[in-house]
Amino acid sequence: MKSCYVGLMSGTSGDGVDAVLASIPDHGAAGLTLERTFYQPYTGDLQSALAALTTAGGDELHRAAILSLRLADVFAQAVFDLIGSRDVSAISAIGSHGHTVRHAPHADPPYTVQLGCAARLAERTGITVVSDFRARDMAAGGTGAPLAPAFHRAVFSAPGNARAIVNVGGIANLSALDGDGGAGGFDCGPGNALMDEWTRRHRGQNFDHDGAWALSGKVQEKLLRDLLADAYFSAPPPKSTGREYFNAAWLAPHLKKNPAAPADVQATLAALTADSIAAAIRQSFPAKSDVHVYVCGGGARNAAVMQRIAAHGLSVATTDALGIAPDWVEAAAFAWLAARTLGNKPGNLPAVTGARRAAVLGTVCPGR
Repeated sequence: MKSCYVGLMSGTSGDGVDAVLASIPDHGAAGLTLERTFYQPYTGDLQSALAALTTAGGDELHRAAILSLRLADVFAQAVFDLIGSRDVSAISAIGSHGHTVRHAPHADPPYTVQLGCAARLAERTGITVVSDFRARDMAAGGTGAPLAPAFHRAVFSAPGNARAIVNVGGIANLSALDGDGGAGGFDCGPGNALMDEWTRRHRGQNFDHDGAWALSGKVQEKLLRDLLADAYFSAPPPKSTGREYFNAAWLAPHLKKNPAAPADVQATLAALTADSIAAAIRQSFPAKSDVHVYVCGGGARNAAVMQRIAAHGLSVATTDALGIAPDWVEAAAFAWLAARTLGNKPGNLPAVTGARRAAVLGTVCPGR
């Protein structure tokens, strides 16, 4: 039996919400089929307000509460635009990751904050909402992310094939599928976040289209070595990070020591993303030389990043080759995780997050 689920993903790039309507076997077994997809970009003021909450500032509780409600309204409209005339009673649940504004797995105690009020979303749509996926993993001692490896194992693994599934959103994360049923993974480091911020500052655009600006510059090797010397890259997994760490404030002292032309900085930031991904892949597959890399997320369209990953001697393609277009993999993951939750099945992989046990993830807010 298959049921219909909606998956919503508002990633660390903060540009909008991806929505998918997926047909999923009971309890999230293999065999997911995407029926419809929809993307709703955020307005400029909403993007700015979300970005401002990733760092400390005044009146945060009020701003976060208002933004959570605003996001729920955007999410609800995205759901309606996605499903069209389909009766909401045909939708088993919405899996909503929400939008992460703080993720602190190493705080004492660890915590994570995602906005996008599930109660308001359920009330607006009349559909059951599963949200707050990271919290249960963190309560069990995990880092709360990445959560996609369990989904990647279910839909992308193949016996005898070593595959690296790399999502390049604001942050880049890796799922290492060994071909024998095992899966590992962790956040590699910055994906698009630093490149996007630099592009907005110097070109007034939200991102570097196809990586063209990065390709016009020259990688500054000294700056790149300085960036890669950050302790996060050499830290062993499990590990997770976010824009709270890799942001303009993190970059500034490195640029002060290694000044460069804006296009050259952009080229170097693309190299940082690609080289940290390549290093993570080699770390995850130390004894294998025939690893196939499949990239999803916005970074799959960045030629500077894709070419540099391939330059490490890796076979690189997008997840189109595995049946799901790069833009929709993460949203599909949260539709799948919602199915796991309603089936009372675990959604995390302790080997990835460091949790003490496999746990059923998410909080369920019933529809009308």
